[in-house]
Amino acid sequence: MAATSPITPVPPRAKAAGEAPSVAERPAVVGLVLAAGGGRRLGGRPKALLDHGGRPLVERAVRAARAGGCAPVVHVVLGAAAERVRERADLAGCVVADNPDWATGMGSSLRVGLASVRDAPRGGLGPGGSPSGAGASAVLVLLVDQPGVGAEAVARVVRAHRAGAGLVAAAYAGRRGHPVLFARQHWARVAALAHGDRGARDFLRAHAAELTLVECADVASCADIDTPADLRLLDPDR
Repeated sequence: MAATSPITPVPPRAKAAGEAPSVAERPAVVGLVLAAGGGRRLGGRPKALLDHGGRPLVERAVRAARAGGCAPVVHVVLGAAAERVRERADLAGCVVADNPDWATGMGSSLRVGLASVRDAPRGGLGPGGSPSGAGASAVLVLLVDQPGVGAEAVARVVRAHRAGAGLVAAAYAGRRGHPVLFARQHWARVAALAHGDRGARDFLRAHAAELTLVECADVASCADIDTPADLRLLDPDR
């Protein structure tokens, strides 16, 4: 019998100087869409279900997160008319969390969303092997009622994180807006300070010196939909 040669493992190829990391090596950013609002000033029309190009508005925010570089598994917080949103919106591949206290304001939805990401399966993988939260380095928060915030604004915020920033927000003519990104080490404190309709404002104010602002006014609009007059923002051609 011929002697067999020992199998020598092939070492990984060394990266050339300046070579960008592979997709697998990049910090995983998980998108979190807050879509629980009941649209009180819109006559009780849930914001997630507002029509945008013939589809529920919540789908646009999910697409923006994915196309902007977040992991394919996006976390979505629902509240008002949650069952109707589930029936009408295509949220395939999303982790959907319910906020029974949605009427108390954005703070409760942010807490529910951060818990959803934090408590994702320990393996850190969702459908198709995508990071779902447990393996994420950061969470990026989008609001459902800002249809002018798209993939390019998300991408700029994600790039700032991958360059080393742990607390990042889009800016519009120098003023802080969404999306906002929180590195994992901030999640517990953000949740602890999220109350009423203030969301993460108190946390961001307390950590202003650590916040990286990324100008996005040239590619996005932070205008939100609160009143019937704002419904013009739903025109896909705007």
